[in-house]
Amino acid sequence: MSTTDAFPAGLGGPESSDASAPPGGLLDVLSVAAVVLDATGRITLWSPQAEKLFGYSAEEALGRYAARLLVDERNREQILKLFAEVMAVGENWAGVFPVRHKDGSTRLVEFRNMRLQDAHHGFYALGIATDQATLRRLETELSLSVRLVSQSPIGLCVLDTDLRYVSVNPALERIDGIPADQHIGHRVREVLSFLDVDRIEASMRQVLESGVPLLDQFATGRTPADPDNEHAWSVSYYRLEDPAGRVLGLAASVVDITERHRAATEAAQARERLTLIADATVRIGTTLDLDQTARELAEVCVPALADVAAVDVLDSIMDDRRGNSGTERDRPAFRALAVAAAYPTEATRAADPTGDVAAYDPDRLVTQAARTGRPVLVPRVRPEDLPRIARDPAAAELLARCGLHSYLAVPLIARGAVVGALDLKRARNPVPFTEDDAVLASELAARAAVCIDNARWYQAQRRAALTLQRDLLPPPPPRRPGLEVAYRYQPAAGTSEVGGDWFDVIPLAGDRTALVVGDVMGSGISAAATMGQLRTATRALAELSLDPSTLLGHLDHIADGLGRSTTCVYVVHDAQRAKCKISNAGHLPPVLMRPGQPPQLLDLPTGAPLGVGGVPFETTVVDLAPGDQLVLYTDGLVETRDTSIDVRLGALLDVLSGPPRPLETTCDVLLRVLRHPDDHDDVALLIARSTGVTER
Repeated sequence: MSTTDAFPAGLGGPESSDASAPPGGLLDVLSVAAVVLDATGRITLWSPQAEKLFGYSAEEALGRYAARLLVDERNREQILKLFAEVMAVGENWAGVFPVRHKDGSTRLVEFRNMRLQDAHHGFYALGIATDQATLRRLETELSLSVRLVSQSPIGLCVLDTDLRYVSVNPALERIDGIPADQHIGHRVREVLSFLDVDRIEASMRQVLESGVPLLDQFATGRTPADPDNEHAWSVSYYRLEDPAGRVLGLAASVVDITERHRAATEAAQARERLTLIADATVRIGTTLDLDQTARELAEVCVPALADVAAVDVLDSIMDDRRGNSGTERDRPAFRALAVAAAYPTEATRAADPTGDVAAYDPDRLVTQAARTGRPVLVPRVRPEDLPRIARDPAAAELLARCGLHSYLAVPLIARGAVVGALDLKRARNPVPFTEDDAVLASELAARAAVCIDNARWYQAQRRAALTLQRDLLPPPPPRRPGLEVAYRYQPAAGTSEVGGDWFDVIPLAGDRTALVVGDVMGSGISAAATMGQLRTATRALAELSLDPSTLLGHLDHIADGLGRSTTCVYVVHDAQRAKCKISNAGHLPPVLMRPGQPPQLLDLPTGAPLGVGGVPFETTVVDLAPGDQLVLYTDGLVETRDTSIDVRLGALLDVLSGPPRPLETTCDVLLRVLRHPDDHDDVALLIARSTGVTER
């Protein structure tokens, strides 16, 4: 163990100028006795420690021959010989000799004997003695302590009251990466400049002042011996005092817990990654909206994984073009869907504006990720890397100004095909991206890519179904004798699929008009196609001037073959007779509105939906005088998940109970009041008002 050559004043050494300072306690522990003999061997001086060691008081010992008082007769000749040599030659003698105690026992005593001379040239013998067992015990403990300190794997040091190093063991030299000679005599602030010295010194002074140890203080830093890696230590401080309570300084023990700290850090990071993946599972793909799904992915990545995240998809997949041409592979066109940042930063302006489509150069890293299907990691971004990260020189300059220092591009792969890329940047987060981050980002990208591809596929299917449905809906109906007609069709809101709702106004012979509203169960292209077939069949059957119940019977047979249940109301208005014939196939009842009277739901035989088969339909005749109105609608106008249908039908009648309005206004009011923006069903609405027959 290395120490200073001169014992510091703070540890009670000879430099201390305090003459009244209490002595050290080692001599007290040894209880060193002093005895002086004259030239004849008589005891002339006897210390209190001698009384304690040998048992005789000064009165009992003084003036007596030491050999007769303290030495057994068997050893007397030997001790007299040694005494004579010391007195004659003046040589010192040291050794262990058995001494007779007053109680009759014999004890081994460690002696140091020397000759003294007074001013008259007289000679005396001085004997300094201590109990051998006590001395050996202290020697053993001291030797053990020295070996423990020097061989301990724990770093140990002693500092004086000025926080200067007095001693350090080899383990601390290895831990600090600093030799002992650069510790000894130097202050903590000078030696540990690579750590949080203010906090360390504050802790040390607290222990010096209070005497209360501080245990297991956690510290991290990079040592001069290993500046590239973070280390962690557990440090404990103890105040050192002598037996009299005088403060000598401070002892510190230092345990290197770097591996434990790394394991704990890695475990914490693993838990964070699992939490992030679990969070992503819940947050990504909540809807089938492509833009929202991309935003959800970008927002999950910040700040847990990156400071800035951008999500782009290949433009070729938006219309299901899986381009294989050389141009598309080398300079793929990306559509920017989402950008998110952990904090307000200009770096977001370096990303392509959301919604824009741009062809990325082949040497861009995001292009490389999309082309190879593998992550591209740049742990430390150099100036020459920026042109391959940014879209243009201005964006590269902006990223440099924002402090971009680490970059990661990850492909979005769904069902074995690359559909886009996730672009991640770190600027404020000082830690560079690692391979573990690339694995985590790939996991998030894989989960999100399926959701993005589902949203893309769904939107393509929905557009196709909407196109089909709109193409199958009738054109604006012609003006009919005795009728004013208004209508609305509104597809399902949000991300729901299109349905099979339809309406139609069919001119018939003899100033008659067929009014139809129907709803094919289910959704999607199949429902829309079924709707188109039933609409076409209805128009063909209407030309035969069949009774409404008979017509529904034929439609029931057709729907049974199409495999989809359908509700329908079929009305034939006869302008000459001011009457309507109505037949219902499991549909919600129409509303009849007469001037000056409250609106009412027509009490019709409900019938069974088309496609059930074998259930007869009935025809009901209703007078429709000039000014009377019929309101036909599908269930998307009134049905909700949390309110009963009776309550909703009552709300429909309440809206229709208002003051007279134009039919177009009535359509708008019904949709605005009863229809929620996020309703997940489509609506067909048809209102007909009788105007009476005009003479021609």
